[in-house]
Amino acid sequence: MNPYILTTLLFGLGLGTTITFASSHWLLAWMGLEINTLAIIPLMAQHHHPRAVEATTKYFLTQATAAAMLLFASTTNAWLTGQWDILQMCHPLPTTMITLALALKIGLAPTHSWLPEVLQGLDLTTGLILSTWQKLAPLALLLQIQPANSTLLIILGLMSTLVGGWGGLNQTQLRKILAYSSIAHLGWMILILQFSPSLTLLTLLTYFLMTLSTFLVFKLNKSTSINQLASSWAKAPAITSLTPLILLSLGGLPPLTGFMPKWLILQELTKQDLAITATFAALTALLSLYFYLRLSYAMTLTMSPNNLIGITPWRLLTPQLTMPLAAFTTSTLLLLPLTPAAKALLTL
Repeated sequence: MNPYILTTLLFGLGLGTTITFASSHWLLAWMGLEINTLAIIPLMAQHHHPRAVEATTKYFLTQATAAAMLLFASTTNAWLTGQWDILQMCHPLPTTMITLALALKIGLAPTHSWLPEVLQGLDLTTGLILSTWQKLAPLALLLQIQPANSTLLIILGLMSTLVGGWGGLNQTQLRKILAYSSIAHLGWMILILQFSPSLTLLTLLTYFLMTLSTFLVFKLNKSTSINQLASSWAKAPAITSLTPLILLSLGGLPPLTGFMPKWLILQELTKQDLAITATFAALTALLSLYFYLRLSYAMTLTMSPNNLIGITPWRLLTPQLTMPLAAFTTSTLLLLPLTPAAKALLTL
């Protein structure tokens, strides 16, 4: 892609998210979401093959449906209450409709089915943008809708953690596994959204760090399936030994960084007298942990079928920058001791 066009599209992504962040009017927030959607569509369709075009079409139709639903709900709210302010949502009907529209935007269960299919048709770089940056604007709007329907948010969160764990069990494609991982992590964020918004932001930040590390590792290895992952030990032995730790951090296993948000969320849910909800969320985390363990096993303890006598390929210098990978990997593995500092920041 032409670098000038790429710069314009990335600027459009940033502009759309910033407009949504800065808006207090529903029409302005809707406009920011639309700019965001229209900016990423050319990035998704830049590789001219049927998979990419199909993924782009699915994404466009889904986002257009969510945007139309959001606009209709905000118009209904203005008709019922006489104002367009995001922070003044007081009627339950438009609040519920807007919550469901934003759930469709970010891929929460039960409106999640588009996300694995879309992510499967994209290259890893665009998939990374879709899994991280595109979540920011809808989550910012969800944070501002107060008081939200607490029962609806808990149901959406529990369904997302269950579907995100269950859906990834039988997958062989890494991008689909990462899509279900995204659904599960979003479920954890939505569970705690109404009780501790700052904890939601901490969970989002740690998810971004872990997802960036995972996508950069797969991009370095040029791996899109579990079979390709099994041959990565011969290409990059050092990163192959660290990748299982990154995946286990995504699964929330101590003493890695990914354990911190899950620990704090379970603690907060227990404080809110939601022990059954916390128990169910912890059990669904075991499903996610299973397919992360499966990936770790495939990467480190198996060898891909190879008929050649020499099994070590040429190790050529990669054009990919390795400094971001090193920084994000370190953050993904070693931030758990900073949990007291994170808790102190949450109380500010």
